[in-house]
Amino acid sequence: MRRSLVVGNWKMNGTLASAEMLAKGIIAGLGASDADIAVCVPYVYLPRVSEVVKGSQLGLGSQNIADKSSGAFTGEISASMLKEFDCQYALVGHSERRSYYGDTNESVAARYCQAQEQNITPILCVGETLEQRELDQTFQVINEQLDAVINLAGISSFNKAVIAYEPVWAIGTGKTASDEQAQEVHHYIRQYIAAKDQTIADKIQILYGGSAKPENAQGLFAMPDIDGGLIGGASLDAESFLKIFHSI
Repeated sequence: MRRSLVVGNWKMNGTLASAEMLAKGIIAGLGASDADIAVCVPYVYLPRVSEVVKGSQLGLGSQNIADKSSGAFTGEISASMLKEFDCQYALVGHSERRSYYGDTNESVAARYCQAQEQNITPILCVGETLEQRELDQTFQVINEQLDAVINLAGISSFNKAVIAYEPVWAIGTGKTASDEQAQEVHHYIRQYIAAKDQTIADKIQILYGGSAKPENAQGLFAMPDIDGGLIGGASLDAESFLKIFHSI
């Protein structure tokens, strides 16, 4: 039985005070649960939030990770640096990184490998734009995104990874894939991996990311191949984020 996972992506929001308050608010409302939960916070708030979550059920993650281990790469943050602040997760290939900052399938695969070298679980983000969906290219796009990682790291690397399906057309737009649309793609991803390794396909967590909120989370999470969510805007409010988490 796969464990459920809900991850909040705070993106470039908040202050040091609000980050601390938000983390404490989430921890206070967790209660008993069999599901996993984490937040991916801005780099500069990792040290403080790391202290706040210590000893709690709330895991910590980064929103990106360098594709090199060290060196003359101004502005980058390495996996070993993140590990020092007890990061358990790192987002790789988020659509905003791909769209705005030129992350390619190949560089995303390198970031994925860097995370795993430090025992940080990469959350590999995959998904199609509205144009790609309308051209019926959804599965082709996802194949290419997955293959870049498989070719570099091998299918066995997914034993210690998470996949997040984020339809780009549903991120920050208020639009959400229907339960059935999301399930169709999640099922496809699981079957694509199963063709290479059934055991890994059965156990890997595949999250939905795309304007998930308290009002639609329960329906999405009820789908058989949706194991949780990568939550953007709704993760900036402890009450909303906890409602999503508890709807698991």
